[in-house]
Amino acid sequence: MFILSKSILKPIQTPNTNAVFLLKFIIFLKNLFVKYKTVLRFILLFLGTYLLLTFLYSLYLKYSEVGLYYPDFFTNLVAKQSNEVIQALGYSGAVKPDSVGPFMRLYINDVYLARVVEGCNAISIIILFVAFIISFAERFKKTVLYIFAGIALIYAVNILRIALLTIALYHYPEYTDFLHQIVFPAIIYGMVFLLWLFWVRNLKVKPKKSNE
Repeated sequence: MFILSKSILKPIQTPNTNAVFLLKFIIFLKNLFVKYKTVLRFILLFLGTYLLLTFLYSLYLKYSEVGLYYPDFFTNLVAKQSNEVIQALGYSGAVKPDSVGPFMRLYINDVYLARVVEGCNAISIIILFVAFIISFAERFKKTVLYIFAGIALIYAVNILRIALLTIALYHYPEYTDFLHQIVFPAIIYGMVFLLWLFWVRNLKVKPKKSNE
């Protein structure tokens, strides 16, 4: 009696089996990329731009620790310009650096009402805005002009927002939490959303090819 070895019954593996599997996997990835190319492009551009700008901003904050402006140039500038708006609206405003924390104090009639911290300078919001616009970039000139116009608008509205918030806190201190946490943040974020929406709605959609 002859006993067949189990090894004889095993299917013979050809050297090309792994290569065929790898080829099919590459084709699958290619089809997936083609199908979701627009989505992947948006994600990569958005994350890449956001991470790069955030890294550069973190370097700026690090070197600002030993700078001439307290707590940093942009926060200092925003606080001073907000105070100028307050004074332009007829109030006796003042701005002073805090002796303990890294922020600027805003006053009306010698009453301490608001503090301008690094998060109030709108740079983080501007980074989000720029990253989104670049992820949907069109022609270079059009994109750059829209980015600069958007940055200028966000910066100006933020200063006006801080000034009006300070005045509102002076007249309505009992609504401090509501004004600071809901109303005035909604103004700046709502405006950024409208800028995004306007940009997307005015994008030129490329016509699909007839063979697609």
